[in-house]
Amino acid sequence: MEKINVAIADDNRQLADMMVEYLNLQPNMEVVAVVHNGKECIEMLKKQKVDILLLDNIMPFLDGIGVLDAIKGEEDLKNVRVIMLSAFGQDTLMSQAAQNGASYFIMKPFELDRLAMQIEHIMEEKNAEPEVKDDPVTAVIKEIGIPAHINGYIYLKEAVHLVLEDPNIIHKVTKSLYPGIAERFDTTSTRVERSIRHAIELVWNRGDIKAIAQTFGYSEDYLKNRPANSEFIAMLHETVNRNMENENQDSE
Repeated sequence: MEKINVAIADDNRQLADMMVEYLNLQPNMEVVAVVHNGKECIEMLKKQKVDILLLDNIMPFLDGIGVLDAIKGEEDLKNVRVIMLSAFGQDTLMSQAAQNGASYFIMKPFELDRLAMQIEHIMEEKNAEPEVKDDPVTAVIKEIGIPAHINGYIYLKEAVHLVLEDPNIIHKVTKSLYPGIAERFDTTSTRVERSIRHAIELVWNRGDIKAIAQTFGYSEDYLKNRPANSEFIAMLHETVNRNMENENQDSE
Protein backbone atom coordinates (compact mmCIF):
# COMPACT_ATOMS: atom_id res chain seq x y z
CA MET A 1 0.00 0.00 0.00
CA GLU A 2 1.39 3.38 -1.04
CA LYS A 3 1.56 5.72 1.92
CA ILE A 4 0.40 9.33 2.07
CA ASN A 5 3.47 11.59 2.27
CA VAL A 6 2.81 14.20 4.94
CA ALA A 7 4.99 17.24 5.65
CA ILE A 8 4.67 19.49 8.70
CA ALA A 9 5.51 23.20 8.87
CA ASP A 10 4.96 24.46 12.42
CA ASP A 11 7.20 26.42 14.78
CA ASN A 12 5.58 24.70 17.78
CA ARG A 13 8.11 21.89 18.06
CA GLN A 14 6.20 20.03 20.76
CA LEU A 15 3.05 19.92 18.63
CA ALA A 16 5.07 18.97 15.54
CA ASP A 17 6.64 16.05 17.45
CA MET A 18 3.18 14.89 18.60
CA MET A 19 1.86 14.97 15.03
CA VAL A 20 4.90 13.06 13.75
CA GLU A 21 4.51 10.37 16.38
CA TYR A 22 0.77 9.92 15.82
CA LEU A 23 0.75 10.07 12.02
CA ASN A 24 3.66 7.67 11.65
CA LEU A 25 1.60 5.14 13.60
CA GLN A 26 -1.06 5.24 10.89
CA PRO A 27 -0.57 2.36 8.43
CA ASN A 28 -1.23 4.56 5.38
CA MET A 29 0.75 7.69 6.37
CA GLU A 30 4.37 8.75 6.68
CA VAL A 31 5.76 12.09 7.81
CA VAL A 32 8.52 12.79 5.30
CA ALA A 33 9.64 16.22 6.51
CA VAL A 34 9.29 18.65 9.41
CA VAL A 35 10.26 22.34 9.22
CA HIS A 36 9.73 25.22 11.60
CA ASN A 37 9.51 28.33 9.44
CA GLY A 38 7.97 29.39 6.15
CA LYS A 39 11.19 29.77 4.16
CA GLU A 40 12.34 26.28 5.12
CA CYS A 41 8.91 25.02 4.08
CA ILE A 42 9.23 26.34 0.51
CA GLU A 43 12.74 24.92 0.16
CA MET A 44 11.59 21.55 1.51
CA LEU A 45 8.62 21.33 -0.86
CA LYS A 46 10.90 21.84 -3.86
CA LYS A 47 13.04 18.87 -2.82
CA GLN A 48 10.58 16.45 -1.22
CA LYS A 49 7.54 14.66 -2.69
CA VAL A 50 4.63 15.78 -0.49
CA ASP A 51 0.96 14.85 -0.76
CA ILE A 52 -0.36 16.75 2.26
CA LEU A 53 1.22 19.77 3.95
CA LEU A 54 0.15 20.59 7.52
CA LEU A 55 0.82 24.32 7.58
CA ASP A 56 0.81 26.55 10.64
CA ASN A 57 -0.35 30.06 9.91
CA ILE A 58 1.96 31.92 12.30
CA MET A 59 5.63 31.11 11.63
CA PRO A 60 8.94 33.03 11.47
CA PHE A 61 10.22 34.56 8.20
CA LEU A 62 7.15 33.65 6.16
CA ASP A 63 3.64 32.96 7.46
CA GLY A 64 1.20 30.34 6.21
CA ILE A 65 -0.56 32.68 3.75
CA GLY A 66 2.85 33.56 2.30
CA VAL A 67 3.62 29.86 1.86
CA LEU A 68 0.28 29.34 0.11
CA ASP A 69 1.09 32.23 -2.25
CA ALA A 70 4.45 30.67 -3.04
CA ILE A 71 2.89 27.26 -3.70
CA LYS A 72 0.38 28.84 -6.09
CA GLY A 73 3.25 30.32 -8.08
CA GLU A 74 5.09 27.01 -8.52
CA GLU A 75 3.80 24.67 -11.23
CA ASP A 76 5.65 21.70 -9.66
CA LEU A 77 3.77 22.19 -6.37
CA LYS A 78 0.23 22.37 -7.74
CA ASN A 79 -0.58 18.84 -6.51
CA VAL A 80 0.31 19.56 -2.87
CA ARG A 81 -2.80 19.75 -0.70
CA VAL A 82 -2.65 22.02 2.34
CA ILE A 83 -4.35 21.77 5.72
CA MET A 84 -4.00 25.12 7.48
CA LEU A 85 -3.48 25.01 11.25
CA SER A 86 -4.18 28.11 13.32
CA ALA A 87 -4.85 29.22 16.86
CA PHE A 88 -6.92 32.09 15.46
CA GLY A 89 -10.29 31.50 13.81
CA GLN A 90 -11.14 34.80 12.16
CA ASP A 91 -13.42 34.45 9.17
CA THR A 92 -11.12 36.71 7.13
CA LEU A 93 -8.16 34.39 7.73
CA MET A 94 -10.14 31.29 6.76
CA SER A 95 -11.42 33.05 3.68
CA GLN A 96 -7.92 34.14 2.66
CA ALA A 97 -6.52 30.66 3.25
CA ALA A 98 -9.22 29.01 1.15
CA GLN A 99 -8.87 31.61 -1.58
CA ASN A 100 -5.13 30.92 -1.71
CA GLY A 101 -5.59 27.19 -2.07
CA ALA A 102 -5.91 25.63 1.39
CA SER A 103 -8.01 22.46 1.28
CA TYR A 104 -9.05 22.56 4.94
CA PHE A 105 -8.72 24.75 8.03
CA ILE A 106 -8.27 23.31 11.53
CA MET A 107 -8.34 25.34 14.72
CA LYS A 108 -5.81 24.63 17.47
CA PRO A 109 -6.05 22.75 19.72
CA PHE A 110 -7.38 19.76 17.79
CA GLU A 111 -7.71 16.01 18.17
CA LEU A 112 -5.03 14.06 16.31
CA ASP A 113 -7.52 11.44 15.14
CA ARG A 114 -9.58 14.20 13.52
CA LEU A 115 -6.45 15.45 11.74
CA ALA A 116 -5.70 11.97 10.41
CA MET A 117 -9.29 11.63 9.22
CA GLN A 118 -9.08 14.90 7.29
CA ILE A 119 -5.79 13.87 5.68
CA GLU A 120 -7.45 10.69 4.42
CA HIS A 121 -10.54 12.60 3.25
CA ILE A 122 -8.50 15.14 1.28
CA MET A 123 -6.42 12.40 -0.35
CA GLU A 124 -9.60 10.58 -1.37
CA GLU A 125 -10.89 13.79 -2.97
CA LYS A 126 -7.55 14.39 -4.66
CA ASN A 127 -7.44 10.88 -6.13
CA ALA A 128 -11.03 11.16 -7.33
CA GLU A 129 -10.57 14.52 -9.03
CA PRO A 130 -11.31 14.28 -12.75
CA GLU A 131 -9.00 16.05 -15.15
CA VAL A 132 -11.30 18.90 -16.12
CA LYS A 133 -10.48 22.41 -17.19
CA ASP A 134 -12.72 24.34 -14.76
CA ASP A 135 -15.03 23.81 -11.82
CA PRO A 136 -18.56 24.53 -13.18
CA VAL A 137 -19.68 25.75 -9.74
CA THR A 138 -16.90 28.33 -9.58
CA ALA A 139 -17.68 29.46 -13.13
CA VAL A 140 -21.32 30.25 -12.31
CA ILE A 141 -20.54 31.96 -9.00
CA LYS A 142 -17.97 34.19 -10.70
CA GLU A 143 -20.41 34.94 -13.51
CA ILE A 144 -23.00 36.09 -10.98
CA GLY A 145 -20.45 38.57 -9.65
CA ILE A 146 -19.80 37.34 -6.10
CA PRO A 147 -16.42 38.72 -4.93
CA ALA A 148 -13.87 35.93 -4.41
CA HIS A 149 -12.37 37.53 -1.29
CA ILE A 150 -15.46 37.22 0.92
CA ASN A 151 -16.48 34.21 3.01
CA GLY A 152 -19.84 33.92 1.29
CA TYR A 153 -18.06 33.06 -1.98
CA ILE A 154 -16.39 30.02 -0.40
CA TYR A 155 -19.47 28.94 1.53
CA LEU A 156 -21.71 29.19 -1.55
CA LYS A 157 -19.31 27.04 -3.56
CA GLU A 158 -19.41 24.39 -0.85
CA ALA A 159 -23.21 24.69 -0.57
CA VAL A 160 -23.72 23.98 -4.28
CA HIS A 161 -21.29 21.06 -4.18
CA LEU A 162 -23.22 19.58 -1.25
CA VAL A 163 -26.53 20.01 -3.08
CA LEU A 164 -25.04 18.37 -6.18
CA GLU A 165 -24.11 15.38 -4.01
CA ASP A 166 -27.51 15.29 -2.25
CA PRO A 167 -30.29 17.40 -3.83
CA ASN A 168 -32.57 16.77 -0.83
CA ILE A 169 -30.26 18.76 1.43
CA ILE A 170 -31.62 21.99 -0.08
CA HIS A 171 -34.79 21.30 1.93
CA LYS A 172 -32.73 21.01 5.13
CA VAL A 173 -30.72 24.19 4.96
CA THR A 174 -30.69 24.95 8.67
CA LYS A 175 -30.44 21.39 9.96
CA SER A 176 -27.98 19.92 7.45
CA LEU A 177 -26.58 22.29 4.83
CA TYR A 178 -25.25 25.06 7.07
CA PRO A 179 -23.82 22.60 9.64
CA GLY A 180 -22.11 20.65 6.84
CA ILE A 181 -20.43 23.79 5.53
CA ALA A 182 -19.55 24.93 9.06
CA GLU A 183 -17.82 21.62 9.79
CA ARG A 184 -15.85 21.83 6.54
CA PHE A 185 -14.45 25.26 7.44
CA ASP A 186 -14.34 24.87 11.23
CA THR A 187 -16.82 27.68 11.84
CA THR A 188 -20.45 27.98 12.97
CA SER A 189 -23.76 27.60 11.13
CA THR A 190 -24.69 31.15 12.10
CA ARG A 191 -21.56 32.56 10.45
CA VAL A 192 -22.21 30.50 7.33
CA GLU A 193 -25.79 31.76 7.08
CA ARG A 194 -24.75 35.37 7.68
CA SER A 195 -21.87 35.25 5.19
CA ILE A 196 -24.04 33.79 2.43
CA ARG A 197 -26.71 36.43 3.08
CA HIS A 198 -24.05 39.14 2.88
CA ALA A 199 -22.79 37.78 -0.46
CA ILE A 200 -26.30 37.84 -1.92
CA GLU A 201 -26.87 41.38 -0.64
CA LEU A 202 -23.66 42.53 -2.35
CA VAL A 203 -24.75 41.02 -5.66
CA TRP A 204 -28.22 42.58 -5.52
CA ASN A 205 -26.97 45.96 -4.35
CA ARG A 206 -24.05 46.24 -6.79
CA GLY A 207 -24.68 43.65 -9.46
CA ASP A 208 -26.21 43.77 -12.93
CA ILE A 209 -29.66 42.22 -12.44
CA LYS A 210 -30.08 41.87 -16.20
CA ALA A 211 -26.89 39.79 -16.45
CA ILE A 212 -27.87 37.77 -13.38
CA ALA A 213 -31.28 37.06 -14.92
CA GLN A 214 -29.61 35.85 -18.12
CA THR A 215 -27.30 33.54 -16.16
CA PHE A 216 -30.10 32.06 -14.07
CA GLY A 217 -32.64 31.98 -16.89
CA TYR A 218 -35.24 33.98 -14.93
CA SER A 219 -36.95 37.26 -15.80
CA GLU A 220 -35.60 40.52 -14.41
CA ASP A 221 -38.98 41.13 -12.79
CA TYR A 222 -38.76 37.82 -10.93
CA LEU A 223 -35.32 38.73 -9.60
CA LYS A 224 -36.31 42.27 -8.64
CA ASN A 225 -36.41 41.28 -4.98
CA ARG A 226 -33.38 39.72 -3.32
CA PRO A 227 -33.89 35.95 -2.85
CA ALA A 228 -33.50 34.11 0.43
CA ASN A 229 -30.35 32.06 0.97
CA SER A 230 -32.02 28.73 0.19
CA GLU A 231 -33.66 30.11 -2.97
CA PHE A 232 -30.37 31.55 -4.20
CA ILE A 233 -28.51 28.29 -3.57
CA ALA A 234 -31.26 26.41 -5.40
CA MET A 235 -30.92 28.77 -8.40
CA LEU A 236 -27.15 28.29 -8.42
CA HIS A 237 -27.60 24.52 -8.28
CA GLU A 238 -30.16 24.56 -11.08
CA THR A 239 -27.89 26.71 -13.28
CA VAL A 240 -24.81 24.55 -12.66
CA ASN A 241 -26.82 21.42 -13.43
CA ARG A 242 -28.13 22.92 -16.65
CA ASN A 243 -24.66 24.00 -17.77
CA MET A 244 -23.23 20.56 -17.05
CA GLU A 245 -26.01 18.85 -19.00
CA ASN A 246 -25.43 21.19 -21.96
CA GLU A 247 -21.71 20.44 -21.89
CA ASN A 248 -22.37 16.71 -21.84
CA GLN A 249 -24.73 17.02 -24.82
CA ASP A 250 -22.16 19.04 -26.76
CA SER A 251 -19.49 16.40 -26.12
CA GLU A 252 -21.67 13.53 -27.38
